[in-house]
Amino acid sequence: MAITTDPATDVGRVRLLVTDLTEPALFTDEQITALLAMEGGNVKAAAAAALDVVARSETLISKKIRTQDLATDGPAVAQELRASAAALRAQADIDDTGFDIVDFDPYAAYRQEV
Repeated sequence: MAITTDPATDVGRVRLLVTDLTEPALFTDEQITALLAMEGGNVKAAAAAALDVVARSETLISKKIRTQDLATDGPAVAQELRASAAALRAQADIDDTGFDIVDFDPYAAYRQEV
């Protein structure tokens, strides 16, 4: 079954953001549609959710392995995927609100680091 990669569609946009553009695809169109539904139609939030799914899979399947001529680090890959997901979520928040949301602590200047 062919996958939707048309960037004029929400499914294609999610695929573009998670670089799931070639066969065999990581996600079916139906799975991406479900992620979009769970994220209220927000493409960047759905892409972040997709990256989280891949990160969890990477953590479960790809362990940290080192042999004489091969090294893999599944946990490091998963960490990078989660960082990308967090960046997409931040962009999605800005897109939704029109401004960046930051934590504000009015008393931070008065606190001393211990």
